[in-house]
Amino acid sequence: MTPAYPHLVWDWNGTLLNDLSLVVACTNAVFSSEGGPTVTAEEHRVRFRRPIADYYAEVLGRAVDDEAFGRLDKIFHDAYRLGLTSCELAHDAVDAMAAWPGSQSLLSMWFHDELVPTIQTYGLTGRFARVDGLRATVGGDRKAESLARHLADLGVDGHSVVLIGDSLDDADAARSVGGRAVLYTGGFTDRARLLASGHPIADTLTEAVTLATTLAEPSRRS
Repeated sequence: MTPAYPHLVWDWNGTLLNDLSLVVACTNAVFSSEGGPTVTAEEHRVRFRRPIADYYAEVLGRAVDDEAFGRLDKIFHDAYRLGLTSCELAHDAVDAMAAWPGSQSLLSMWFHDELVPTIQTYGLTGRFARVDGLRATVGGDRKAESLARHLADLGVDGHSVVLIGDSLDDADAARSVGGRAVLYTGGFTDRARLLASGHPIADTLTEAVTLATTLAEPSRRS
């Protein structure tokens, strides 16, 4: 009998899509609008977290309420849209997706109505059983609730899921549904922070898929 692999959920920004430089530039546009400091890519990787309003508040040195965050989120995404055409997939993204032997889907915290045509632009639509993005008008929150909905719509049990992402929030989301995570060091989060989480980490996406396959071993049936 063919081995049964768990379902693989991919993160998009900072994982399959190599958009760190753009995200840092857009984040600095936000901070500049408030008279705040400029952060480097490495500073961003050390400090970034969700909810993003908490990250903004830490850097700016003052509370960021819902109204303020809505305004700052618009500044970020207006700048992001202008720069998106400069972004490419991670160098081994296509090979990594092709290497996974089971079903796979994509879940992003970027706006759904913009995510779907972008996935089409990169020629990836047929690779995923389902693509979901954020359906709210303001982003920045944690991923756990979105992952639960994503899996429910797929009809997939969370305990049979491995998520590959680049943030501690991805790991927390996977844990919240009973799944597992492999964390990719090439995205938005500093390698040391990911390593300290205790989750498996990978420096390339192909390595992440190999680790995910290893995590799948206990669920195989012969």
